[in-house]
Amino acid sequence: MAPAPEPSRRLGLLYPTRGCGEDDFVDLARLLDPAIAVEFTYVPWGAEIGDLNDLDPAGRHAAVRELGAPEHLAASAKFDTEPGVVSWVCSSCSFTRGLAGAHEQARVLAERLGIPAGSTSLAFLAALDHLNIERVALASVYHDDTTASFAGFLAEAGVSAVHSVSADVPSDRALAAWSGHRITELTIAADHPDAEAVLVPETALHTTPLLEELEHRLGKPVLTATAVTVWNALRRLGTPPGHLRLGTLFRS
Repeated sequence: MAPAPEPSRRLGLLYPTRGCGEDDFVDLARLLDPAIAVEFTYVPWGAEIGDLNDLDPAGRHAAVRELGAPEHLAASAKFDTEPGVVSWVCSSCSFTRGLAGAHEQARVLAERLGIPAGSTSLAFLAALDHLNIERVALASVYHDDTTASFAGFLAEAGVSAVHSVSADVPSDRALAAWSGHRITELTIAADHPDAEAVLVPETALHTTPLLEELEHRLGKPVLTATAVTVWNALRRLGTPPGHLRLGTLFRS
């Protein structure tokens, strides 16, 4: 039996819905370095929430805010083996709490686990800063209100959303079944001449096979939730991830 990777090669990912998009993260990590181990643990939705498909947009918005409560995340962060870094892998459950709320989530996780911590939303900011990008378009799967929350989160960090589209898909399970063609259509529809990059802020979408193709089609960086989460986690471990055929972020 091969020895387990050292903590410096293990990513601990807190995930909201089991069996939706985890394989996309594993596939991306494997492409970057087969020695990287990825372990998921799941953050339970409140028992009173029920089926997200039955909630109206305001109800879904409230549910994702509740799921991202810092103490709830910390209590759920139990991994079989000690990771070197932990990330809260849910865009909306971090950005709907605003910039201060996202930093509070990371702070509580880091203090509780004693390792670097972040989230997908904070990873988007780190990637945009790394690429010196200040104007973006949003290929959003959320309702208009939640898309506006993401735009507001970005604005707090000095990033302008110059255009957006909102697909208003109610559940992670529906999004995990989206085809590459459908993801590509949404991303192209979101693009705008004034945008320096297009963001795809949804962790249930399978975007890893599309990274290079999307950038080729649009002629600019396309930053997906999977890509920025893995990139930032590895960066926090001191292991700069590089790959020539996974888009601008991994070539930079």
